[in-house]
Amino acid sequence: MVAATSCLASEPSLWKKVIPDHVEQEWNPKRPDLYAGIFHFRFWRLGRWTDVVVDDRLPVSEDGTLLFCRSATPREFWSALLEKAYAKLNGCYEALEGGNTAEALVDFTGGVSEPLSLDREALTLHLNQRRALFQTLAKAHGRSALITCSIRPAEGETVESVLDCGLVRGHAYGITAVRKVRLGEWSLLGGCGGRLCMVRMRNPWGTADWTGPWSQGSQHWQQVGRGEREKMGLIVRDVGEFWMEFEDFCRYFTDVVVCRLVERSLLWPRTHWREVRCPGEWAPAPNTPGTLLSRRQAPNLGKNAAKPGGLNQTQRGDRKEARLGERQRGGGGRAVRGGGREKMVVAKEGEKKTKRKEEGVKEEGEVDGGWDEQADKKSRCGGCINHKDTFLHNPQFMFEVQGKEDEVLICLQQEDRRIKRKDGGGENLPIGFEVLRVSHMASKGPL
Repeated sequence: MVAATSCLASEPSLWKKVIPDHVEQEWNPKRPDLYAGIFHFRFWRLGRWTDVVVDDRLPVSEDGTLLFCRSATPREFWSALLEKAYAKLNGCYEALEGGNTAEALVDFTGGVSEPLSLDREALTLHLNQRRALFQTLAKAHGRSALITCSIRPAEGETVESVLDCGLVRGHAYGITAVRKVRLGEWSLLGGCGGRLCMVRMRNPWGTADWTGPWSQGSQHWQQVGRGEREKMGLIVRDVGEFWMEFEDFCRYFTDVVVCRLVERSLLWPRTHWREVRCPGEWAPAPNTPGTLLSRRQAPNLGKNAAKPGGLNQTQRGDRKEARLGERQRGGGGRAVRGGGREKMVVAKEGEKKTKRKEEGVKEEGEVDGGWDEQADKKSRCGGCINHKDTFLHNPQFMFEVQGKEDEVLICLQQEDRRIKRKDGGGENLPIGFEVLRVSHMASKGPL
């Protein structure tokens, strides 16, 4: 959570969503009568912003020091209050112990996190793999994605142990810049086509820093004039922030989390996007002969909203196509919730804005699906793909990728179960998905 909080603090447009009306919530010595002793936060949970309110009481030690998250500035308490609200959302402070950075980034931003496991040996030996990873991170960072990285302790190694280079095992670092630096002929030693690939890192704890090449005070910086460094933004901005060569990054770090944001105002401001969310659900249909399922729609979202269909539209038991290409077997007492459009189209980026659906329009779809809990287990889940006889009983969603170079990122979520730790549970349920390629004709017929 600390790394996610640090990333959040670097983007005002993001933390203003998590801490709404921050000016009004701030202590005003001129108007102490306005202070209510409560604070309002918002977190993204399963497709919606969830409001959490906490009081101003914080856990401290006997000497008055905050026990958990705290700022380097003694009179700054926003991080501790944010942690308290997040602990309330998850059940308790203990639920945050050893938390997942990818999940925290999603909760703070509403984005989609993609964990990457790095093969340090392959990246060290193969320049092409390093280039590909660097391009991936540079592209994501250029689109305002939040990126963190960490060093996974190997067997026999301890968390928070400090390496000789100053890096700390198990700590999540934020990546605040990814760029290539021109260094003239000297850059031939670093590769990357005559330029040196570098990343700027931030240690949220602000304690141990990188002590290797290009660290603070390193002689390597003498090869670049200060004016050029300032022009390129190569000056370290905060305590705990440092630069390192990407080759060294690949040598030490084992895990990367890329949280891609889906807010139009934050990503691709010059590209035309259209974002549509149409929540809905399947419910048991009335006792109508031949009708097994009924679809309930949300209210109309406006003129530009998607129009999946009319209210109370019924589906018979012969597996009609639902929104976003969902196909469903009929059965007594069985229901599935769904949402989105009839078909999600992933258009190629950079096309002309004048073409509406076929080109130049990015689509974001959000789908809630699941079998009704009142139904028996056999009829409400199809299992994994190993169970070929029942696998197609699971909810299905169709999308189309129109460009050869386009990518689709799928995020599968479930209710957070950490609050159940006190009862001996808390582990995530095994869930998954399969992506199957079908022909144009097959997509129109029954599965």
